[in-house]
Amino acid sequence: MNLADLGADVVKVERPESGDDTRSWGPPWAHGQSTYYLGLNRGKRSIALDLKDPTDLRLAEALIRRADVVVENFRAGLMDELGLGFETVRADNPGLVYCSIQGFAAQGPTASLPGYDLLIQAMSGIMSITGQPGGPPTKVGAAITDMTAGLYATIGVLAALQHRERTGKGQRVDVSLFDSALNALLNQASAYLNADVVAAPQGNRHPSIAPYESFSAADRDFILAAANDRMWQRTCAAIGRDDLATDVRFSTNASRRVNVEPLVAELSATFATAPADHWIALLQAAGVPAGSINTIGEAFSWAEEQDLDPTIGFPGTDTQTLRSPIRLSEAPAGSVLPPPNLDEHGAEIRAWLAEDPG
Repeated sequence: MNLADLGADVVKVERPESGDDTRSWGPPWAHGQSTYYLGLNRGKRSIALDLKDPTDLRLAEALIRRADVVVENFRAGLMDELGLGFETVRADNPGLVYCSIQGFAAQGPTASLPGYDLLIQAMSGIMSITGQPGGPPTKVGAAITDMTAGLYATIGVLAALQHRERTGKGQRVDVSLFDSALNALLNQASAYLNADVVAAPQGNRHPSIAPYESFSAADRDFILAAANDRMWQRTCAAIGRDDLATDVRFSTNASRRVNVEPLVAELSATFATAPADHWIALLQAAGVPAGSINTIGEAFSWAEEQDLDPTIGFPGTDTQTLRSPIRLSEAPAGSVLPPPNLDEHGAEIRAWLAEDPG
């Protein structure tokens, strides 16, 4: 989908009758389709092929011969068993960029293990640092490892295409959900690798920055993210607590983090005296990052009010999807095709494959 947003002609190969698993991942449903599927498949054309059928397998081979990029996420080794592995197909298409996305690894002892977002979040450590202190391990509310792996795959494919532009040679790109999840740990991974610190859940509190968490105002919670000493000074001035700015316990970020409990107690006492909108307005006016904790509906409403243009529709359909977050000045990203019905483009793709590619 990322590549389609950037202008690629993407052909989605699906199994006949049932198609992509996400077509059945509902409720919720919209227009007779899973909203999960609708969210992942803009900009693609669909063809249904049974890769165990010799005729359909030949069509898949023909499609690969004419492709710039192949992306597959079957279990490790299946494409080789089908005769569609990288070393086989590159003989007829030496410029091919061949991207395999696996749960753990393309080769080795974990190659046969299935990979799903929940499992990867658990095994990578993401769940161990998510949630409230003392609470059970908790997954992130969106499929973060699937998304991260897709983004790394996109980057790898684009890098391989750039290499091909220089050398004429294609290559294989391997991405795993597990590796992607480890990379998503970022500062928490670095804390372990370099300081032997094993993070634990801290709720909305940051392990290294203070104040950088949620606070309860008189009516509801909101976020304050004073990420450096300048922002801290502006925070104190904005909320009328200049005494905190001169308190030696809170003079630097390091000292604020060491003394985070008394810091939070002081701020919480102040914030409890007025509604969240009052504090957010004061802090934003002072250039301090602060904002509401929105529902998904509120997030979209706010984005539309701010003219951020977060969604797109498709002529002739009622389907809405997210706009690509990539904004290019010379070649704007954006798909023109709605998520396809199963085998919706099968006839036109078969006709194209039957043409002389030369």
